[in-house]
Amino acid sequence: MQIQVLKSKIHRVKVTGADLNYIGSITIDETLLEASNIIEGEKVSIVNINNGERFETYAIKGQKNSGEITLNGPAARKVQKDDIIIIISYATLDFEEAKTFKPWIVFPNENDNSLT
Repeated sequence: MQIQVLKSKIHRVKVTGADLNYIGSITIDETLLEASNIIEGEKVSIVNINNGERFETYAIKGQKNSGEITLNGPAARKVQKDDIIIIISYATLDFEEAKTFKPWIVFPNENDNSLT
């Protein structure tokens, strides 16, 4: 049997932009991607703390150490600049493997999305 488990989480980051005219996705600072073990193109779930919206999109790499968190395309309608969101990805694992799996969870500074 296989189950889905939490793989990666970027907990409480501030949205820095919303670009409705982009094709789609979420642009995430490369430093945050690396720390959370999320790769470009990976499906992610977004939870908006400010308005309760929950939706899925895919990650694209932003400039390293920029603090960028930009929702693109239709997802831009579900956030506003300065909203606080949680970014989550999941993995499908064998049931026994899932029992010992440890996810990558990062807690950025909400003021500038840095890891310091």
